[in-house]
Amino acid sequence: MQKLFFLAILSALTFQLSAQDFTKKEDSDPKAKEALEKMRKKYEAFKTLEAEFSLDIEVPTQPVMKQKGKLVQQGNQYRLNLGDRTMVSDGKSVWLYLQKNNEVQINDVDDEPEAGSISSPKDLLKAYEWNDYIYALTNEFSENGKLVQQIEFKPTLRDAEYSKIRVTLDKKTSDILSIKSFGKDGSRYTLTVDKLTPNKQVNASTFTFSKSECPSCHFEDLRM
Repeated sequence: MQKLFFLAILSALTFQLSAQDFTKKEDSDPKAKEALEKMRKKYEAFKTLEAEFSLDIEVPTQPVMKQKGKLVQQGNQYRLNLGDRTMVSDGKSVWLYLQKNNEVQINDVDDEPEAGSISSPKDLLKAYEWNDYIYALTNEFSENGKLVQQIEFKPTLRDAEYSKIRVTLDKKTSDILSIKSFGKDGSRYTLTVDKLTPNKQVNASTFTFSKSECPSCHFEDLRM
């Protein structure tokens, strides 16, 4: 559930690659890896990160759904708000607040996640190191006065639910500008970063979800 939740939001984590049948990480583009390494090092150097973003969800035959979200992160702790859902983690537990259901589910953070699983926003920064994807730098162009790079990821597993993920970076600053995922069912998730605020002072209570935030909620504690 956590993996799909973050993929939907952050892939939110292409121009056609060569028709060659890529099957392993070693087939990936060194230039793309260099750009991704610069991005990862920059983001991992931040003590905290606050990101405001927009998410467009396109499903065939349905109107485009637009949502606004906010992520606050400190190390492996985070609070993610999107629409009627909130996901919070202090690095040990994960709270998922479902506003429509008036319910909060509490789970343990997976100490030994599956290879390639996404259990926190920080995991996305290392996605290119997994064997689950091959990636390539597919385009560079100017947009709104910025020189941008587009890197496209393709899953190595043929039964993956999506066909590709496109990450757009500011070449000069290594900032993530947008992430777009392409589902095999025709769905599209496009996340656009509206504002980034690094190293902002964050209260420790940000990374827990207390009953005072929703006194009427049913809390389902699934921790072991």
